[in-house]
Amino acid sequence: MIKEFEQNQRKTTLPELRSGYTVRVHQKIHEGDKERIQAFEGTLIKISSGSGVGKTITVRKVVDGVGVEKIYPIHSPNIARIEVTKKSRVRRAKLYYLRDKLGKKFKLYEEKEHEAPKETSVAKEAKK
Repeated sequence: MIKEFEQNQRKTTLPELRSGYTVRVHQKIHEGDKERIQAFEGTLIKISSGSGVGKTITVRKVVDGVGVEKIYPIHSPNIARIEVTKKSRVRRAKLYYLRDKLGKKFKLYEEKEHEAPKETSVAKEAKK
C-alpha cells in the first residue's frame, strides 16, 4: 500500500542531476487563494543518498554577499519543474567546500560536450 502511494507521487520527467550543475528550480508558492511559480537558480551542492520519494537536492546561491541554501524534495508536488542551465565538472559528490568560497573562487568550470570523432579518408575507403 505504501509502495503504491510512493509510485503515484514519483515524477517521471526529471532531468539528469549531478553535483556541480547549475539548476533552476520552479517552486509553487501559495499566497491566500492565489498560486504562483517562483524560480530559484543556484549550484547543486548535494543530492541526498535516499531513494524514492524522499530524495532531496540542496541548491546554493549567493545573494548580496550572503549564501542562501534551499533543500528541495525532488518528487514534491510543490516543485513545478527543475531545469539544468549549466553543467560543470566536479570531482566531489558533496560540494560543502563551496560554502567558504566567494567571488571567482566559487566559479566552477563548464563541462565540454564531446564530439563524435571525425571520419578520416582511410576509414571512408575501408567502408567501400
